[in-house]
Amino acid sequence: APPAAPGSDPAARRTEALTELVPADGNRPYDMRRVIEEIVDDGEYLEIHERWSTNVLCALARLDGHVVGLIANQPQSLAGVLDIGASEKAARFVQFCDSFNIPLVTLVDVPGFLPGVDQEHGGIIRHGAKLLYAYCNATVPRISLILRKAYGGAYIVMDSQSIGADLTLAWPTNEIAVMGAEGAANVIFRRQIAASDDPDAVRAQKIKEYRTELMHPYYAAERGLVDDVIDPAETRAVLASALAMLRTKHADLPARKHGNQPQ
Repeated sequence: APPAAPGSDPAARRTEALTELVPADGNRPYDMRRVIEEIVDDGEYLEIHERWSTNVLCALARLDGHVVGLIANQPQSLAGVLDIGASEKAARFVQFCDSFNIPLVTLVDVPGFLPGVDQEHGGIIRHGAKLLYAYCNATVPRISLILRKAYGGAYIVMDSQSIGADLTLAWPTNEIAVMGAEGAANVIFRRQIAASDDPDAVRAQKIKEYRTELMHPYYAAERGLVDDVIDPAETRAVLASALAMLRTKHADLPARKHGNQPQ
């Protein structure tokens, strides 16, 4: 196990500042580094490959004196989307942490995979599968926390419950969906909007209905997509407690010569 170093930063320290740091409006950016500083011991962390694929952050830090690996979307860069570079960067870091028995904490605020011809020709699906493979193959404790958006396939590969995360948490501002309310309403209610006398008013009404019925804070918990919806101010305490609970986790991979990682 990685060496622990008890510090002076209380595990139960409240993180009230997170409520102000992260806007409730999913279209407003913020710096995920500030969030990490609030959560980890003494606000100190070591970012890995900080100048490469800046739309995802990979960092080593301590939480209650124990080493953790942090993977987080960065809304300040490309809105935090996953692209080829970000998928490879995060996948490599997940494998590194798993190699040295370092627990993983994933902070999710992802609007999806980056669309575009260049990404398609470069093999975004194949490279995105590397991150999926890395998480599924990891046997260390895995905790994911959804801060705001968690859309589409990118939500799945960011250590969702469906690929084996040990504990999935969410803030009340979480939105787990195939896409945002605006895009979903335009697809689902396309005919009703087109046939109406006032398409803009009908579109606005359908967006509001979709958001109210399917994107409220506890929808994810009702559907079993998250284990708990937590107060942002208790984020550090909950993560520290969860890591302590999972510290003795032991998982065996199937007996085989080696896996078949996407290339």
